[in-house]
Amino acid sequence: MKRAWIAVAAASALLLTACGDGGESTPTDGASAIINVGSVYEPQNLDNTAGGGQGVTEALNGNVYEGLFRLTDAGTVEPLLATAHTVSEDGLTYTFTLAQGVTFHSGKALTSADVKASIERVTAETSKSARRSNLSVISAIATPDDRTVTVTLSKPSISFVYHLSYVWIVNTAAGDLSTTADGTGPYKLGEWKRGATLSLTRNDAYWGASKAKNAGAVYHYYTDATALNNALLTNAIDVVTSEQSPDALAQFESNPLYTINEGTSTTKLLLAFNDRVAPFDKPQVRKAVSAAIDNAKLLTSIWGEYGTLIGSMVPPGDPWYEDLTSVNAYDVEAAKKLLAEGGVGGGFTFTLDTPNYDPHPTAATFIKSELAKIGVTVEINTITSDEWYTKVYQQRDFQATMQEHVNDRDVVWYGNPDFYWGYSNATVTDLVAQAEAAKTEADQAALLKQANKIIAEEAASDWLYLYPQIVVASSSLSGYPLNGRNSQFFVYDIVKS
Repeated sequence: MKRAWIAVAAASALLLTACGDGGESTPTDGASAIINVGSVYEPQNLDNTAGGGQGVTEALNGNVYEGLFRLTDAGTVEPLLATAHTVSEDGLTYTFTLAQGVTFHSGKALTSADVKASIERVTAETSKSARRSNLSVISAIATPDDRTVTVTLSKPSISFVYHLSYVWIVNTAAGDLSTTADGTGPYKLGEWKRGATLSLTRNDAYWGASKAKNAGAVYHYYTDATALNNALLTNAIDVVTSEQSPDALAQFESNPLYTINEGTSTTKLLLAFNDRVAPFDKPQVRKAVSAAIDNAKLLTSIWGEYGTLIGSMVPPGDPWYEDLTSVNAYDVEAAKKLLAEGGVGGGFTFTLDTPNYDPHPTAATFIKSELAKIGVTVEINTITSDEWYTKVYQQRDFQATMQEHVNDRDVVWYGNPDFYWGYSNATVTDLVAQAEAAKTEADQAALLKQANKIIAEEAASDWLYLYPQIVVASSSLSGYPLNGRNSQFFVYDIVKS
């Protein structure tokens, strides 16, 4: 999942360690350079099926691990470990041909058995992967030979290849993947010093046509934006994967030593209601809360001129985007009327479970102030990322929460009544199912637009804003990704001059 689910697990006492541990920029250039990357998203573990969080995707996806297909920074899906594939006329059987000469970092050759086992890791009952439900359409996987994988689906899935781009192909003989890694990517896992750094070293035996353009990368982890920016200013790091402090951008804007890049984000900040519990089981109440919050003011207060307002779960880069910001727009008087219609005209009190890292505490305080205008009392309960995952996502023990969802094309989760926010609308579920079974992408987009409009009109959640995607880097750097789609940060094309 992403930013589901974000992991910021380092203690503040370790900040200076992160700045100084292997992070001094050196004059070495080109293929011998080490790229120092700054981030606030440290992995919880290194296994993307075990709740590793955004940080494990940022560091390992595409760098250490690869899939049958690659989701590019531009959002297109390209073949990678699968050099070719065919689909049966009924859309139920996919046959994949694997690339030749692929080896894992341990030296073992990639076989179809590894692909089968890797997909089954994601679909297993114990898997915490957000793609587990997407891939539940798989009914059988066959491996007729070492280079051929045949997957049979229980029903057509137009997004199947897209979903496979999230599946890391791992060595079936590997050990504990929560602390080690054995992938096929252009880098090997170096050393992970919890609370400080995670290093990657170039895989000189990489099977692909192009090896990494640098000698390796070190991800440095910080618990706050100030420390992250100071690290860039003092040359402890070369690039910030996603700027967290818009107020700090001024110190880079007029400095020729740095470049500020604004990409296209897919990260939505949600005020997610538990739609199973009163009073959020009533659309009028959810609509009232949404209409009482001035999202434009919130966005400006946190990000200034950056970021985008959205009226739904769908960002502008998705094929089924539609501007729905006028739905449940800010209107305090309308919100009061909606509360009365929902049977809580006198107001009510609810607990907002709030992650403890920026910008959640600030946004929670803003929401509390806004809702007080309509007689709604917000009790803020600040929790860690681990607590959020257990309490909210797993146990569904919450009334409302804030969380970022980083993935594109994730409106479909509102078609799943079992998802953590508990939104249940039979029409939406049916539309999502029809969209997945669509024969053309145009039909899929039309159906998901209908579903998206319903969830917006019923305020299934309040989509506060779409994050900006701001990468700040040393001007000596080039080749880094700008969009950070789905938390990815490919380092193999980065060059330090």
